[in-house]
Amino acid sequence: MSSSKPVRIKSITEGHRLSGLPKPHHPLISIVDCADLKGNSSVTAAVFDFYMISLKRGCDKLIYGQQRYDFDEGVMAFIAPGQILRGEEGSTPPNLEGWMLFIDPAFFWGTSLAKKIKQYEYFGYAANEALFLSDKEEALINSIIDHIKQEYHTNIDKFSQDVIIAQLELLFAYVQRFYERQFITRKITNHKILERLEDVLASSFNKEDLLSKGLPTVGYIASELHISTKYLSSLLKQLTGQTTQQHIHEKLIEKAKEQLSTSDLSVSEIAYALGFEHAQSFSKLFKAKTKQSPLEFRQSFS
Repeated sequence: MSSSKPVRIKSITEGHRLSGLPKPHHPLISIVDCADLKGNSSVTAAVFDFYMISLKRGCDKLIYGQQRYDFDEGVMAFIAPGQILRGEEGSTPPNLEGWMLFIDPAFFWGTSLAKKIKQYEYFGYAANEALFLSDKEEALINSIIDHIKQEYHTNIDKFSQDVIIAQLELLFAYVQRFYERQFITRKITNHKILERLEDVLASSFNKEDLLSKGLPTVGYIASELHISTKYLSSLLKQLTGQTTQQHIHEKLIEKAKEQLSTSDLSVSEIAYALGFEHAQSFSKLFKAKTKQSPLEFRQSFS
């Protein structure tokens, strides 16, 4: 991975120029054929101030999120403003197939997507959490893109934004559906993540780690699993009905019950051993989860 400082690309027009493309038809939205990308050998890492949605094939040189990702099978990726996309130094421009859609956040102003765009968690996923499409799904997505292309290349009028926004809402809704399908169909990979989650939680709740590091955070758990926090949360909600934070709390309550029922440690000592700075915080969480105070739970064993 390149260690060079990322270049900030502030506009779609600037992105076109750096990619060897002609000026976009519209300053706030653009759709390009990946085969037309020329690349720029001087730019090995970039931060974009606009959204990027792509369906690519034949690329094994892009690094987004946790690791290098091979796009040979054809997958979709979603990048929000402020995220980093890296290439490898000395690499030649890949032989890409597919398309890339660039959207400036300003394009959403005054539309239904202005706030709704924030609800699509997959813009926070990493490349190794990209969306794998079946042939049927890919054809459906490409048909929506064809409608956007047609509108993009038509003379802009007062209806253009509304028509494109409607197509984008349809695109985002299908992507949401396909991601939820992927959580279910990629069972082997996902269940390995669940197994690893249990291992990470068990390790995080050993006495030494709790005393030195405190309670594990969602960010820490996700980093140990080498996936993004949003992807982990979406995956867990689909497979278990619980968020990452709820899994952490479940393990914490399990450990607390064990200590309360088998040791003579005070509630304050147990709270400290479990990574809490204040016993009141521990007691409040315990009662919220069990409907009993720690002392009431202990007394039920006497």
